[in-house]
Amino acid sequence: MASNAGRIDNWADSLVLVIYFTAVLAIGLWSMRRSNRGNVKSYFLAGHSMPWITVGASLFSSNIGSEHFVGLAGSAASSGIANITFEWMSTFPILLLGWYFLPVYISAGVYTLPEYMERRLGGNKIRTYLSCLSLLLAIVTKLANMFLSYHNNTGGLTAVMYTDTFQTGVMTIGAFVLLGVGMNEVGSFENLEKRYMNSSATKRLVNSSCGLPRKDAFHVFLDPAGSEQPWPGLIISASLICLAYWCCDQIIVQRSLAAKNIEHAKGGSIMAASLKILPLFLMVIPGLISRVLFPDEVACADPDECMRICENPVGCSNIAYPKMVLELLPDGLRGFLMAVILSAIMSSLTSIFNSSSTLFTMDLWRRFRPRSTQRELLIVGRVVILVMCGLSIVWLPLIKSSQGGQLFNYINMVQANIMAPVGAAFVLTIFWTRTTEWGIIGGLMIAHGCGIIRLVLEFVYPAPPCGEPETRPAVLYKVHFLYFGTLLAFLTPLAIVILSKVTTGRNAEELEGLTWWTRVKYTPKSSNHLGEEGIPTDEEYDSKLKVKAESLNLPGINLKEPSPDDYQGDIVLPQNQNEQGTCKQKFFVFLFGKPEKGREITVMTLRQKQIFMRERPKFKWFLNACTVFVIGAVMFLFGYFA
Repeated sequence: MASNAGRIDNWADSLVLVIYFTAVLAIGLWSMRRSNRGNVKSYFLAGHSMPWITVGASLFSSNIGSEHFVGLAGSAASSGIANITFEWMSTFPILLLGWYFLPVYISAGVYTLPEYMERRLGGNKIRTYLSCLSLLLAIVTKLANMFLSYHNNTGGLTAVMYTDTFQTGVMTIGAFVLLGVGMNEVGSFENLEKRYMNSSATKRLVNSSCGLPRKDAFHVFLDPAGSEQPWPGLIISASLICLAYWCCDQIIVQRSLAAKNIEHAKGGSIMAASLKILPLFLMVIPGLISRVLFPDEVACADPDECMRICENPVGCSNIAYPKMVLELLPDGLRGFLMAVILSAIMSSLTSIFNSSSTLFTMDLWRRFRPRSTQRELLIVGRVVILVMCGLSIVWLPLIKSSQGGQLFNYINMVQANIMAPVGAAFVLTIFWTRTTEWGIIGGLMIAHGCGIIRLVLEFVYPAPPCGEPETRPAVLYKVHFLYFGTLLAFLTPLAIVILSKVTTGRNAEELEGLTWWTRVKYTPKSSNHLGEEGIPTDEEYDSKLKVKAESLNLPGINLKEPSPDDYQGDIVLPQNQNEQGTCKQKFFVFLFGKPEKGREITVMTLRQKQIFMRERPKFKWFLNACTVFVIGAVMFLFGYFA
């Protein structure tokens, strides 16, 4: 056992933390110097320059945050491994993102997903609705733990993705180190299972089963009636929640939009899907070990005792991972693992901040100020980050008491009620050409109305402490939130289809490049006439885009043809960056970059979209083979732990 257990008060831990933050800051500053931060495309989409390894690492680390090291490990300590289903089910939509969703988003030439919905459906109401919804979800779920980093606020998506790559390595190595130390304490996996089943707090309520481990804790498919995670609801809701999160969420999709081309985007998806297998070893098993080693703290069942330990009367399972770090590791290594946890929080938050600022700036601010300069847009994007920090702090007290104090369950509850219907809406929008704006808005409003009522009841009537009688409305304890989310997910497409059938949709010409069936495809450029499959030339396509922008009254969609450097990702600062100027001017250039003049927003031309979609036959075969392998590995794990 480490000396000074439970505290970081020695020079070795402090030195490791200082080295870690210095490395993160150095990478962020390097990427700031490398990227043209004065360009909206470079700041928000990294200039379409990211290789597959950076895309994959950023996808993974953007998702892995405190809800995993704190919430998922705590959930494992409290009730077993069932919640790993949310992680393993993510592999399928991550792959769908690269193969089916991203080609449509690139074909549409958008910066944000609400912008795509506006172009696809032909109205601005859905864009405003989805932008506000995404910002709200970022505040009430993704900013549950606050940690603001400087480099994201100033360096844009390029800085975020490069630091994400570094932090993915730190998280993975550090978490495996803790796994090894923990397994050394408990022995084999079979021994862990035996000891877990006998781990409970010494001080418990008399004649009560509160705090005792579940008999099915080591299975992913639990009893469909009366269990914490009923397997039918878990499978269906996890699938739909993951689809909405990985394919229809700005924070995630923005990483894939930054890829060099479709090959790198697919490669990044495969890498991220492979990494999503690891949370079983990186968070879940350490959570189980923590309960075995520290049952009185992690598995406390008495409200007064829990209040003394973690200031939360409903349970202390969320301290499982930090407890292992502080109690088991020696000086120096303890600081390294604290850096791992901070790494997860920083990666998640920097991604949230950049994507949220993109949503507000490109979808909301330009609607009110359509003639905003690029400097104004960049400054607004940074200010939004600070505002969101303040708003999210107000929400934190509600999180502690919700879902028995389990952070991971709280996040999944909110997403099941609010996010899952969004996935169904995007699927119909992309794959069903008859979908209309009023159909999407009506379907989402019906589902979200029901979901918000459920959430309000959840917060007004929190679950009673273990051992006390139920006093909540029957819908809360008789209909599990996973089953309720499943009902909403089926209600949404039904409402959308009915409403779309009775409202006017868009014609074939208006849908060009905006659905899976009408997307831009790669064709060899041999002449200025129509390419293969009747694809128009750049001039015709750009002319149509201008007409669409005018008809939709889209703010700021002034076409600016990207230079070769814009597309290839060879992003450098302007040559006059270092010219003489006042100290004040140099300071502002360092903070915000030297912005391009004018109000035009760079968009990809038809030819550049076609080149982005190009796949070499050998690479296409290799990527498909890797996809099959990853899916097979996930199915094997489901079968083994079923």
